[in-house]
Amino acid sequence: MLTSDQVAEFLRANPSFFEHQPDILLNLQVPHPHGGRTVSISERQLVATREKVKFLESKLAELIQYGEENDQLSEKVHWLALRLIACDSLETLIDTLYLELLDHFNVPHVAVRFWGVERPAHAGPEFTELGPELRQFVEAMSTPYCGHHPVYETQHWFGEHAPHLKSYAMVPLKWQQSFGVLLMASENGERFYPEMGTLYLKRISDLFSACLARHLTLIEAEG
Repeated sequence: MLTSDQVAEFLRANPSFFEHQPDILLNLQVPHPHGGRTVSISERQLVATREKVKFLESKLAELIQYGEENDQLSEKVHWLALRLIACDSLETLIDTLYLELLDHFNVPHVAVRFWGVERPAHAGPEFTELGPELRQFVEAMSTPYCGHHPVYETQHWFGEHAPHLKSYAMVPLKWQQSFGVLLMASENGERFYPEMGTLYLKRISDLFSACLARHLTLIEAEG
């Protein structure tokens, strides 16, 4: 007895079979996919075609939604760029980033840390000295880090909020050399996750780094 795979292989190898055996095609009955009754092969093909069309429509709607979300995110990054470029001091630049990420990107917790730059007279927490392990980790990063666990001492950067944070995004700040890190965190465990796209995170990092370079004096790295 032939197996179903052998029958399928025969029909694929002989596409004209039903042309020579039209009575078989006309009388062929197959189970309805959503019920116990049998239907003609043409009706079964129609049902399959409708299901395929419905599937493709849902995929198209999904792609359109992704496209619209990307357009909105791109617009937000554009306006962030305009606001950062307009800043005329380091303090204003950092405050603007914090405020924009909160108001327009729904990122409630943001921290920035610097190294390898000249420390201003009135230095804020952004100039707190970091451990060598964290610096080495950031300097070795080729892509932003997104995940559910803080890296080294960064878990202490958000004070009383730290125990409630469930997801993190970390991006290096670079201009000729690595000189800092931007860390974002959220109580929502799905806000930042390992498989998420990081294109816009990198663009924000590049943009912020370029703006910082106007207000910070880099200390040439040793070696």
